[in-house]
Amino acid sequence: MSGAGAQMPKPPRLFVVAGEESGDQLAGALMEALQLQAPGTAFRGVGGRRMAAAGLESLYPMEDLTAIGIAAVLGKLPTILRRLKETVEAVLADPPDVLVLVDAPDFTHRVAARVRARNPNIPIVKYVSPTVWVWRPGRAAAMRPYVDALLALLPFEPEVHRRLGGPPTFYVGHPLLERLDALRPGAAEAQRRAAKPPLVLVLPGSRRREIVRLGADFGAALAQVAASQPMELVLPTLPRLEGLVRETVAAWPVRPAIVTGETQKLAAFRSARAALAASGTVTLELALAGIPHVAAYRVGWLEAQIGRRVLQGTTVILANLVAGENVVPEFLQEYCTVPVLVDALGKVLAQTPERARQEAAFARFDAIFGIKGPSPSERAAQVVLRLAREGRPGLLPPA
Repeated sequence: MSGAGAQMPKPPRLFVVAGEESGDQLAGALMEALQLQAPGTAFRGVGGRRMAAAGLESLYPMEDLTAIGIAAVLGKLPTILRRLKETVEAVLADPPDVLVLVDAPDFTHRVAARVRARNPNIPIVKYVSPTVWVWRPGRAAAMRPYVDALLALLPFEPEVHRRLGGPPTFYVGHPLLERLDALRPGAAEAQRRAAKPPLVLVLPGSRRREIVRLGADFGAALAQVAASQPMELVLPTLPRLEGLVRETVAAWPVRPAIVTGETQKLAAFRSARAALAASGTVTLELALAGIPHVAAYRVGWLEAQIGRRVLQGTTVILANLVAGENVVPEFLQEYCTVPVLVDALGKVLAQTPERARQEAAFARFDAIFGIKGPSPSERAAQVVLRLAREGRPGLLPPA
């Protein structure tokens, strides 16, 4: 900007919607980054505690949009439909410079489509890509008419959307990248990783059904491995699941220490030599922490039949998808048995080619994720502000 009469651009007005806890965390960090890059940015929308702390007065409680499982969704359907209409009307009544929709695709995609149909001038940003690289790839092209910029957490997603005809996609980075110092060991913790008895993380999932389906086999496998070499087991879980976890491990021959605090969890991550985990985001967390691990998962019979018909690719493990090779062993459904878990966990605990292969792959993650430079929330804010300045027609090609 130059010239004596030049004026600072007017702070943007944004409407931000998140529909679940993880989205609230992402959106809150984005709002804080936007305030740093464009002081005075005004926010309206729907969110939870993190967004409230960043200055949002939610249109209604975010919990109205949260439902897990078919029965819960059906029970909440009238409320969700009412909130969908209220959200769209609030956006249209006072059009923002940018509409930012965070995760919760079943809800936010419907908001985007309805807003675009009634006011095509409002730029729309979608933060977090649906998992089109695992199933229902047609969702990528379906988003293009109503999403002007898709903010991707994973480095391979822009190429996936380019290939599938999705919207312009910008890799900004995973929120875990902002916690690397808390995940990775210092000198003393690195020594603990190499010491005996090894500390092994037990991560049977963050949902009740995951713990129920995996708990017995995890306990039996750990007992067999511990019979040949002593181990220290730590099982981080959420406070709301502590009762179920304690009930589950009560029957295990070798019982883990159960921790529910984030500080205790991160301390265990920094010292752990290996892990046995349910498939999910935690596999990426383990990889970024440099912890070789074994992944397993089991769903109900009907879900398994559907999954076999619709899932794409050869792996569902995020760490494998990022690495571009299947370095983390994964055992799904009937392949998730005690003998195979025992064999695989034993291999990642010892100095074996399998362990070395995981360590080498994880060592490449900093370069793959591009951790140098702005944080994920800062990169996301840059794309949002560019849309606010330039509007829909001026969006630059994906970087």
